[in-house]
Amino acid sequence: MAKDGSQTKGVSAGGAIFGKLKALGVDYVFTNSGTDFPPIIEGLIEARDEGLDLPEPLTVPHEMVAVGMAHGYYQISGQAQSVMLHTNVGLSNGATGVINAACDQVPMFVMSGRTPVAESDRFGARTVPIGWGQEMYDQTGLVREACKWDYELKFADQVSEVLDRGWTVANSTPTGPVYLSLPREVLCEPCPPAGLDQPSKMAPSRGAANRDDLAQAAELIAKAKRPLVIAQRGAGSQEAFDALARFVEDWALPVSMYWANQIAIPMASPCHVGWNPDALLKEADVVVVINALAPWFPDRASPPEDAKVINIGPDPLFTRNTPIRNFRSDVTLAGETSTVLLELIEAVNAQDRDANSIAARLERVAALAEENRAQVRATAAKGNKQVTSKEWVAHILGKLIREQSANGRKSSVFHELGCPLPQLELDEHLNYFQEPHSGGLGWGLPAAVGGQLADRDRLVFATMGDGSYMFANPAVCHQVMEALELPVITLVLNNEEWGAVRHSVEGLYKGGRAAQANDVPLTSLRPSPDFTKTAEASRAYTETVTDGAEVEAALRRAIKVATQEKRQVLLNIAIERTGPH
Repeated sequence: MAKDGSQTKGVSAGGAIFGKLKALGVDYVFTNSGTDFPPIIEGLIEARDEGLDLPEPLTVPHEMVAVGMAHGYYQISGQAQSVMLHTNVGLSNGATGVINAACDQVPMFVMSGRTPVAESDRFGARTVPIGWGQEMYDQTGLVREACKWDYELKFADQVSEVLDRGWTVANSTPTGPVYLSLPREVLCEPCPPAGLDQPSKMAPSRGAANRDDLAQAAELIAKAKRPLVIAQRGAGSQEAFDALARFVEDWALPVSMYWANQIAIPMASPCHVGWNPDALLKEADVVVVINALAPWFPDRASPPEDAKVINIGPDPLFTRNTPIRNFRSDVTLAGETSTVLLELIEAVNAQDRDANSIAARLERVAALAEENRAQVRATAAKGNKQVTSKEWVAHILGKLIREQSANGRKSSVFHELGCPLPQLELDEHLNYFQEPHSGGLGWGLPAAVGGQLADRDRLVFATMGDGSYMFANPAVCHQVMEALELPVITLVLNNEEWGAVRHSVEGLYKGGRAAQANDVPLTSLRPSPDFTKTAEASRAYTETVTDGAEVEAALRRAIKVATQEKRQVLLNIAIERTGPH
């Protein structure tokens, strides 16, 4: 049906897909086209001429960037988007991004063309040598393990029902990416209009915690003497974020956001005891784990044998993507994180309280929290020198973000081995996103671009190491930012090395040769490129910062350019080679 409500004569499957995606709630299709795209491009023009309501197709000149943008868009908007890639080679370029989305439980509809099956005598058949060169025995195998559902479109009249199915699966608990293969011959066929303008016939499945398990968890928490909360992937919603912040203070529950992807409570909370849970974990009698893939470091610290462990999350045992994960779970509460948290908070609040014990515990927890903050700030202050540190940059950035918040402007930091979370001291839901634990580098800058697209008025920072920046296909990211007028502020914290690799070696071989060597093999990124030139090619405002004393002024200039000129910014900040971030 056209925008004016009139009936259309129908379009080819290549165009019909876009109309159906719009009906499913897709705003953007992040696309890198190829020789499989003629029926998609022709069909898209046809659908537009027919007056169909369509999502906006965006040209993204690298597939990893396209998938990363869909990832970041969802993290800010909460609305899953679609990605359309070029046959097997485009899918392989985007596969790391799909793995990241699966690890982060981010829903998206990933599609790629399939090289024509027919060699001749059929409309859409192979025409050039790559039609033979791009065929695989199992193209979908590139992403099958990372996707919740996969299918190959067989007939044009399947478009509506197949997209209904995939979309519903992607948005069901636990959410995640799905994949659809699109043979070129099928895309060339006419598609019946029935159902193309309708939302999915199937509502997504939303998990809910078992009532008996909720009651057991509530009793354990209410009676705990030495409780600990470990939160890794946030609280799931603004409502749950606010409720959890009040709840942990009401019950004096210390919260550690260990290796966090998102923050679960304000970091200024008297119950936020820092990044490292080890000391409290070793003495805990009840541990509440909120959507944490790896809530602690087993070789370093684990709960006592008689402690009770409660796991909460969409897939609290991480059964879908993780073959080995044997963290204890005496009580398992499966469901959307925000829903389970709100139900659990209500159940705990109905329990009897020992007000005196809670008050005494809150005093101790608040003292631990303040001690941790003092240590974090002291570490940051050491970087206030000519060759600065990631911690100092993060400390200044967090200060400026809080200033912006006080003036009513929302901000988000997309972190990939850039500004460490402890020194940022952020307080708002959606303030922070860290790279997925899958470790597919190149996520941070594309995700920031997608996040900015989802909220153009938000102040968005992409903070990353120099290696992560190079992995992000930066020329593509800056080109897209210019084309879409997205004023992302990119901070490249440049230590001229693979710092994470060096620290991994030093962590495994404590006191070993790498820890004592001046030159650690396979980690150097010297000589460092002049990253400002890459950004300047897309008309970005750039600066190189070589002194810690200059960081704050440079960041203030960056924020002014992004907010007033609506122009992208890159700061290339030289930092010392320390810190495992």
